[in-house]
Amino acid sequence: QVQLVESGGGSVQAGGSLRLSCAASGYTSGNMGWFRQAPGNEREGVAAIATNGATNYADSVRGRFTISRDTAKNTLYLQMNNLKPEDTAMYYCAAAPIRLWSLRERDYIYWGQGTQVTVSS
Repeated sequence: QVQLVESGGGSVQAGGSLRLSCAASGYTSGNMGWFRQAPGNEREGVAAIATNGATNYADSVRGRFTISRDTAKNTLYLQMNNLKPEDTAMYYCAAAPIRLWSLRERDYIYWGQGTQVTVSS
């Protein structure tokens, strides 16, 4: 049984940083991603990473966010710098994409429950 548990969300002022974590159990492949969903919006892909370490980012976060993983801890991370109010959303960890590096919600099989990120101006 695959379980993904996110943590690290919180409230921060614009320009600040947060690091999200996603602890995975029952899933050891490195193919994972981060998504976010703001109220009234569809869930959107933020960043994805493949087993070989290749990464993919949404244009809106490229240069500010960094996805990484610790294979020994089976944990996925999202380092978020220079946060903006428009980054406010529930952030979700996802695993087992049917297409590597995908930022499409429908390509992922497993999902966590999410962690809230709120950025104030």
